[in-house]
Order: sequence, then structure tokens, then C-alpha cells
Amino acid sequence: MADSKETAFQQDIINAMASQGWLVGTSAGYNAATALYTEDLLAYFQTAWPDRWEKLCKNNPRDPEGVLIQKTARALDKTNTLEVLRHGFKLPGVKVELCSFQPDHGMNPDTEARYQANRLRVVPEVSYSPHARPGEYNPRLDLVLFVNGIPTATLELKSEFKQSVENAKRQYRYDRPVKDPLTRKAEPLLTFKRGALVHFAVSQQEVAMTTKLAGKDTFFLPFNKGSDDGGAGNPVPANENIYATGYLWQELFQPDAWLKVLGRFLHLEQKTTEEFDGTTTTKETLIFPRYHQWQVVNNIIDTTRAEGAGQRYLIQHSAGSGKSNSIAWSAHQLASLYDGDGSKLFNSVIVITDRTVLDSQLQDTIYQFEHNQGVVVPINR
Repeated sequence: MADSKETAFQQDIINAMASQGWLVGTSAGYNAATALYTEDLLAYFQTAWPDRWEKLCKNNPRDPEGVLIQKTARALDKTNTLEVLRHGFKLPGVKVELCSFQPDHGMNPDTEARYQANRLRVVPEVSYSPHARPGEYNPRLDLVLFVNGIPTATLELKSEFKQSVENAKRQYRYDRPVKDPLTRKAEPLLTFKRGALVHFAVSQQEVAMTTKLAGKDTFFLPFNKGSDDGGAGNPVPANENIYATGYLWQELFQPDAWLKVLGRFLHLEQKTTEEFDGTTTTKETLIFPRYHQWQVVNNIIDTTRAEGAGQRYLIQHSAGSGKSNSIAWSAHQLASLYDGDGSKLFNSVIVITDRTVLDSQLQDTIYQFEHNQGVVVPINR
């Protein structure tokens, strides 16, 4: 990032995130072969699960740190980043859990302590490829966000002074290949499901995102607040020293908010279709909320927590704005909402719709959020 305005933009974001509790790392701490920031992976597990770490050391006395790093990379390859963050993986005699999400209530001090042990880190100028060839191929990302050493997001930044968000999109599409152009070997950090979960193209005026990099076919969605008159983009800042896209790092990347997105919003949507010859194909899409979806669900949960049960609210959604996911996120989070005394606020959450297509979509979506038997039950008649 040679441009001085872009460098200043990058540093302003880093400073803002550091003031919220993010650690700031260097590219030297990143392991390109595993796509892990290994210092944080080890520190989190040792701090959050000291008994399990002791057992892992006992079972692997020669190189327990190397074993944990290697097995984590293998788990990411075998399953996916979201699965490892949410559910961990098993080793002989040891359950490895690598992220703690905010507990529904504060009744368990051990759970709260593990949540506080999370290590969120922002790393600038990451040369991410294990296949790099000096002077020939060495792609670099402006920012990478890690949670306990596991990559969760990448950012390409553009200064509005010279370039727009479209330039950042173009950079992802043409200069950030998911496979080494020469060897065709995968780039772990950018591989769908295995690497970072979301990729943001960011200018000083607009934000776009994608959960799957696919070269020139990469599809971006806007992650904007909307203009003051209800149009696309973002409101014009009242102060020229304020970035129109500041909400991205001030709101979404606030540590509690980011962990909540990873724990309660992101989900892997699977749709199976049958071909004319009887064979079936399954399409996987990693769903990340758009700003209006994220905001409305948080507003519902926060307001309900403050005002209690028994209130009525109206949320207006336009066509194609992701109603099914917004309803599913709301229902799922309301079902696990507790009051200040540690009691569940709702015994049941009932979703009613008068549209057959939407009903089917909702059932599928809510099922993918909650896998426990009997928690989600469809009532079709």
C-alpha cells in the first residue's frame, strides 16, 4: 500500500480497532502454510482450557504446540472455519475448543472467563501465500482479522481520493487468486469455507463484501447503511474528518459484536437440487448478514431484553432483502434470550407465515441454525 492517503486510512482503522481491544500483529506472526496466527491459537487454548492443555502436553510430550497447530490446520481442511470456531474438534482424550462466545447469562464464571480469554487481532500487510515466489508472485492483503489465531476476515482498502470501492473489488477478482496461478495449489487463507469467512472491499465512502472469492466471477453484496434519503450508499459525514464507512470498524468490528456475528449470524446454507437424470447436487453458500439485517436483528434482541416480553413491533422489509434470514436470526436468538435473573424470557418462539414458499425457506433456514433434536419443529397444519 504505497499511497500515503491509503496508508493513513489503514492506520486510522487499526488505531480505532486497537482502542476497542484488538491486538495489532505483524505479518511475521502469520503462518502462510496453515493460514494461522499461531501465537494467539496457542495462547488462547492455554489460557481458556489449562486442564485440557496439560492433558494434551501429557499425551504429546515432544511437541504439544506443534501438534495443536497441525491438528487445527487439519480440522480446518477437513471441515471448515465456522465449524472449528463454533464446535472445535476432538483429539485422543482431549476436546479442542478454540473460541468462546458470549454466554446467554452471567451465571457461570468459568464460561465468562473463557469468553474474556478470546484474542482478536488485526494484522496489516499480510503476504498470505505459502507458494510465494520473490519478484514473481507474492500477493498481499491490506488487513486480516483473526480470532484466537484463526482467520475470520480480510480487507482491501482504497482511498476515495484516488480509487473507489470498485477498485478494491477488482483487486480481489484479479489480483487475489484462490489458487497459485503456476502450481494451481490452493491458497489456504482465501479458500472457500476453509479460510477467512468474509472479504470486505472498503473505501472511505462504501463497503462491499463476499464470502466466496471466485476470481472474475466473484459476487459482492453491499454492506452499506443506506443514504439519508433512502438510497444506496452511506450518509454523508457531517465532519470531513469522519469516514462514511467508520461504522464497519466502530460497530461491526467491536469485539463483542464481531464474536456475536461469528457465533450467531454466519451460517452455511445448503441447497440440494435434483437433475433431470435423477442425480442430486448440493450448492453451499456462506451467509453473512447485510448491514440492515444485522442491525434489525440486534435492535429486536436489545429492545426485547430491555422491555421484556409482551410487546409488539413492526419491521418493514423490501422484496429481496433477505426476510427469511432476518426472521430466522431473530427467532433463534429470541429463543436463547435470558433476563437479568438468568431465567429464559420465552418458553417458545412461534413463526407464522401465510406464504408456502417463505414457509419452506424459513424451515430450512432455522433448521440450519439449530441442530439439537426437538428444538425446531415445523407445524404445517
